Amino acid sequence: MSVKIRLKRIGAKKKPFYRVVVADSRFPRDGRFIEEIGRYDPLKDPAEIVIDGEKARKWISVGAQPTDTVRSLLKRSGILT
Repeated sequence: MSVKIRLKRIGAKKKPFYRVVVADSRFPRDGRFIEEIGRYDPLKDPAEIVIDGEKARKWISVGAQPTDTVRSLLKRSGILT
């Protein structure tokens, strides 16, 4: 089982809003997930990034792989170096 930290899109058409979730890579993007660890709102200026750093570090330490986008969000919020 490969676990990923990725974005789950919610929100209306043309108004994206994302939740940062930990999910099995076999499940669909907006489908089942293990745990929600944050949210990302790209429409605000500046973009709002709220991620629980403790949960993110815990999942990464047990082998979860963040996607490229989530990795950049973690770096912007100061959780990853």
